[in-house]
Amino acid sequence: MDEDQKIIGEMVSRARAAQEQIANYTQEQIDDLCLSVAWQVYKDDNIEACARIAVEETGMGVYEDKIKKHKVKILGVCRDVKHAKTVGVIERDEATGITKYAKPVGVVGALTPVTNPTATPGSNCVGILKGRNAVIFAPHPKAKKSCKVVTGFMREGLRKVGAPLDLVQFIEEPSIPRSQELMRQVDLVVATGGSVMVKAAYSSGTPSYGVGAGNPVIIVAEDADISDAAEKITISKSFDNATSCSSDTSLVIQEGIYGEMVSELVKQGGYLCNEEEKAKIEKWMWIPTKEPGKLALNLDVVAKSSGKIANDAGFDVPDGTKMLMVEAEDAGVDRFSGEKISPVLALWKYSTINDAMDKVTKMHVYSGMGHSCGLYSFNSEYIDKVASTLKVSRVIVRQPHAPSAGGNFWNGMPSTVTLSCGTWGGNITTENIHWRHFINVTWLSEPVTPSKPTDEYIFGSVWEKYGK
Repeated sequence: MDEDQKIIGEMVSRARAAQEQIANYTQEQIDDLCLSVAWQVYKDDNIEACARIAVEETGMGVYEDKIKKHKVKILGVCRDVKHAKTVGVIERDEATGITKYAKPVGVVGALTPVTNPTATPGSNCVGILKGRNAVIFAPHPKAKKSCKVVTGFMREGLRKVGAPLDLVQFIEEPSIPRSQELMRQVDLVVATGGSVMVKAAYSSGTPSYGVGAGNPVIIVAEDADISDAAEKITISKSFDNATSCSSDTSLVIQEGIYGEMVSELVKQGGYLCNEEEKAKIEKWMWIPTKEPGKLALNLDVVAKSSGKIANDAGFDVPDGTKMLMVEAEDAGVDRFSGEKISPVLALWKYSTINDAMDKVTKMHVYSGMGHSCGLYSFNSEYIDKVASTLKVSRVIVRQPHAPSAGGNFWNGMPSTVTLSCGTWGGNITTENIHWRHFINVTWLSEPVTPSKPTDEYIFGSVWEKYGK
């Protein structure tokens, strides 16, 4: 047994022992445990400490925004889990004779990203514990201090209710081999991060929930409230320097309102780059890799401020600039079609709603298939057409996309930082990963009065149209 196997094996053994101690907790006991842990990563002093270490250690995001994100996500998860049933009988249908019983999944291995190193463990942990499970976090190597701080707070929440502390652990010296070993040994994996991490989770041989690449494209229709849309788009794009996978990356604007919309975005703090500045940004944002002829997103732009990105690219922007805007061409080919993980927003024009959807599809084929799109419109036909046609897991209507796709108090989406993208994005589900994904369910079937349909009832309509 090598060192990585030994270290992870010991952690998993402690997690299993801890999980067994709470496997028979009542609903009240597990609810108290969850809320005690949640309070420790919700109270102001602790959240401020999490936000501070996250920004200091990773150099990504905005301290004040991380506080807001952390607060909203934890409270949102608590809203979702507070009255959820995860112990014993959770559903009974007398007509079918089916009763459903909730049971733990066991030990969960949770891989967390560098972009959200405290909000992700905090919100995932509450949902995982709700199912009477244990969790071991595998942080990004550049965010291990942040993970230590947030797990320390959560373990304090366990201590206060007398629960075993090893329900929550983290890999203190993370590495790819240790993350791989963790995924091999646990019962379930939840991978929140880049595509390489998610593919590793799916190839681990352990059941896994993963996320797909984000690249939300937002349609602004001719009937949109332009001022409201501009304000919400700016909030979404600039928040925490666009660390969220749900941050707007491109706007597809109806040509008749394009000029007015751009003007409103400028009023909100957007800076429209000229062609020379656009070229400088493109050269700075995508840099050569070791593979000849291939470019990759420059990590020095990820979650950095618009001012810093512009300065590093070789030009200046006014103080107070919240985001950089570039006018893009040829959707799905232009490099600005993809995810940028920074306050850089690409702008496109469209003529008809079909043209808009075509552009969205091309950009999602380029990057981010299955994740989400947004729509600013009151036209019910547009809303239905977008939702029924596009290969996305979420359509967010007239809401700031980044704080909405993962759930917020103004919508009914389950609160999470882990957004799956269905088979389009290489995931097993299209859902927001939350407490429901961390329980096993036993179906009890009891006999009922037989209800066997006739052949005529099942096949009659086909017989009438095509014959027997």
